[in-house]
Amino acid sequence: MDILLLALLAGAIAWLWRRVDALELTVARLQAERVAWGRGAAAAPLADAAEETREGAELAQPAVPPVQPAQPAPSAIPRVARDAAPVVTASAASEQTNKASASYEPVADSLLRNVLNWRPSFDFEDLFGRLLPIWAGGVTLAVAGFFLVRWSIDAGLLTPPVRVVLAGLFGLALIAGAEVANRWRDRVADPRVAQALAGAGLATLYAAFYLAGSQYGLIGSTLAFVGLALVTAAAIALSYRFGLPCAVLGLVGGFAAPALVGGEEANLPLLTLYLGLVTAGLTLTGKQQDRVWLGMASLAGGLGWGALLLLGAAPRGGDLVVLGIYLVLLGGILPTLTGGSGRLHWLVRVGAAAIAALQLAALVHQGGYGVLEWGLYLLLGAALAWFGWRSPAMREGNAVAAAVGVALLSMWPDPAATGFASVAAVLAILFAAVPLAQIWRGHGRTIDFAQASGVALGLSAASYWQFGHFLRGESEPLLALASFALALIPAMAVWLGWNPAPHTRRVVGAGASATALAGVAGLMVLPAWAAPVVAPVLVAGVLGLRRLESGWLAIARGAAIVGLLLALFLPQPFPEMVNEIERAIGMNAEAGWPDLLRWLAVTAAFAVLAWRGSPGRWRLASEALAALAGYIAVAQVLPPDALAWSVALVASLIAWRLPRPGALAALLGIAALWAIPALIHWLDGGVEALVGIPLQSGDLPALKTVALHIVPLVVALAVALATALRNDGAARRAAMMALGVAGTVALHTAYRHAFAAVAGADFVATGMMQRTVWEAILLGAAWLATRQSWHRTALSLALAGLAHFGWFTLMLHNPLWAEQAVGTLPVIDALLPAYAVGLLTILFVRRHLPQSPAFLRWIADAAAMAVIALYALSELRHLFAGSLPVAGTMGQSEDLLRSLLGIVLAVGFLWWGARSQQRSWRIGSLVLMVLAVAKVFLVDTAGLGGLARIASFMALGFSLIGIGWFYSRQLRGSGKAEESA
Repeated sequence: MDILLLALLAGAIAWLWRRVDALELTVARLQAERVAWGRGAAAAPLADAAEETREGAELAQPAVPPVQPAQPAPSAIPRVARDAAPVVTASAASEQTNKASASYEPVADSLLRNVLNWRPSFDFEDLFGRLLPIWAGGVTLAVAGFFLVRWSIDAGLLTPPVRVVLAGLFGLALIAGAEVANRWRDRVADPRVAQALAGAGLATLYAAFYLAGSQYGLIGSTLAFVGLALVTAAAIALSYRFGLPCAVLGLVGGFAAPALVGGEEANLPLLTLYLGLVTAGLTLTGKQQDRVWLGMASLAGGLGWGALLLLGAAPRGGDLVVLGIYLVLLGGILPTLTGGSGRLHWLVRVGAAAIAALQLAALVHQGGYGVLEWGLYLLLGAALAWFGWRSPAMREGNAVAAAVGVALLSMWPDPAATGFASVAAVLAILFAAVPLAQIWRGHGRTIDFAQASGVALGLSAASYWQFGHFLRGESEPLLALASFALALIPAMAVWLGWNPAPHTRRVVGAGASATALAGVAGLMVLPAWAAPVVAPVLVAGVLGLRRLESGWLAIARGAAIVGLLLALFLPQPFPEMVNEIERAIGMNAEAGWPDLLRWLAVTAAFAVLAWRGSPGRWRLASEALAALAGYIAVAQVLPPDALAWSVALVASLIAWRLPRPGALAALLGIAALWAIPALIHWLDGGVEALVGIPLQSGDLPALKTVALHIVPLVVALAVALATALRNDGAARRAAMMALGVAGTVALHTAYRHAFAAVAGADFVATGMMQRTVWEAILLGAAWLATRQSWHRTALSLALAGLAHFGWFTLMLHNPLWAEQAVGTLPVIDALLPAYAVGLLTILFVRRHLPQSPAFLRWIADAAAMAVIALYALSELRHLFAGSLPVAGTMGQSEDLLRSLLGIVLAVGFLWWGARSQQRSWRIGSLVLMVLAVAKVFLVDTAGLGGLARIASFMALGFSLIGIGWFYSRQLRGSGKAEESA
């Protein structure tokens, strides 16, 4: 089983060795090609793919002619030896240069294609004839050394010390053979021979010490461990001479040695010393040999051993110290030795620092957060701070360790205040001093500003997490002092980085951190109800800077918004929160003076922001929020009945004197919110009236409600329209619409209450006059609007009155079919003013209609003729039925008079149409005449007989002849031009 494991291990190492070697040779070839290309010979190493193999083999031949004429078979993949660079003669170089000059373009075009189309090729002769025999020979020699030691032990031929010495001598002999092959490399003509012998010798030495110490117990574990350590040191040293195989064996054997000879009770100081030396040696070797992966692998192996040691029993005393120093070495010192400035090197440094910091944090946690454990972690912080000062490449690792330290501080269970403060102070000094120093030197980067701000914020949060009691609402002056002191760190970063670029994101970010910490300090001192007082102080402090840009304005806005959120959601007794809300909506008359102070602070914060901010959306929002917070503030002390009027008066003052559209819009919105309940109350009764349910004065809002809630909105809107919104298009139109609605509701409600107080609330007796007066008011308002040249307003009022007349008076509550009293005497009754107002409204609308399209005026004329006809019919019905036209039945005489009335009205319409030269009236007369004649023929004469029927037809005949004669005369007089019109 051991032989099988060793064989598998040797095969894996050989395969990895092969792959890494191929990679390094490919990189070396590309570097050589790049240099040659830059000198004008780029095409020599990048020739056609079919000839690439042969040319690469020729270039790899040494300058001295080989002893034997036969050469090894060329590899399918061209190789350039790492330790023995190809020697090219001057003639060959000249030939390559000429070739490159002749074929520069095609070779340059084929570069990318060759790289993308490359695939590892398989050449049986090359693999089994040139490559595998050498590596197989090395592995065979290593196995032979293993069997030699084992055979000597099993046979009992020699004493154990002699056996180990012989095995060691065999390994040394192989290494000596490697040295001979390296010295005669011109004769050997293949560097892999020396590498294979050296690797076999090192493997034999590893196997000798392993079998002698662990497998058979011939020597003690300590001696075996020392032997393996010496072999590892030799492997590292030999890697400088023989290359990659020795380095790989040193890496694998060095970190495997403690596991191979380890006992149940490990000597932790000696083990960590050994691991530290191995890791350091391999890291330095990787840097000097330009093998980044070797340094990475060594750091990974060392940190992996650190994790294994932490998983064991918790170290105490001296073991704890040496393990901590070992982790400090791996996380804070050795990463600086990897060198390089690429992304890969950066990941190595940051990753090593992060893993070491996490492992030390676990060590601190295992040790119960004692002084010694914290001292070890702070030692790592000091190392990272020092190297971060010396090397900018280590700053990110320092930042990672700072984050882990702050998190560890937060996880400390039940810390003593003194110990916690001491550790926090040292963390602040270690992890904030270097970033501030770099900023002071003018070398500050974003990571430095972020680290200074993050350390301060993290330590403040950890302190409050451990010792704060936010929900109790108690004053905490010590924590406030600590938070304010921590705020000085990002504030110092702002001060040091201000002059070059005060408005960069990193400087602004540090300023935001300082502002936040100062605000937290204020919150810890003030009682909970007074927390919003911090907001205006912070806003004023930030806006007090001489040069303001968007970043600093954003900080001020954030402080103001935080103040608003504190005022809204800060924990306080639930009944007090309810009382505050009730005062804001006018449901609680009890004054709340502390709440007044809270909301005045928020008002001041947004007012200062609106005053100092630049024009734009943020200023409008600040003005609106200042107005809203100010309203909530005064609502805590003013009586509910005065709130709407106070808002209206302030809005009027702002519209008159202060150009603050955001505040004006917010105050108008608040006034509208106060009016909405009364408007909904009015609308509820209005909807019922639209479906025929009579609207009584008791269904409308009370006059006090209108005066306290709707009239303030009307006043504020009227003042705004006359001043601030005089020339604003969209806002002015919206305000005019709102004023029209609110003013109409207020006027209608006041009118209905006044009318009910004067004439009573009997809908049947007073409904006709109540509607007529309201429609007359609307018509009068429209006429007054025309006097002020408010033509749209006038037309809107007139149309509203006309709609009211048409729907309620003509349709729903027409006396012809609804119970509506019109008075005792005909003509001198409620019908005349009602229909007169309706007719005047129609004429008013017609007058203000546009000239085009013409059908609008025809519709108005038709409506006027319909109103006249309905009025005549209503008066006729009133003559026969009395005050309630709907009462009683219609007799034959009244029915005949209706037909006669239709003919008379038709004659009158025809006369007016002829006099005014309006074709619409003449057509209306014809329509009415046709209806009247149809009624006479179809209805009236059906119930007549004898002389009455004869007289009826004679009268109708003479009337039709007269109308026809008159109409034809009018047509001749008007001419074709009028008819076209």
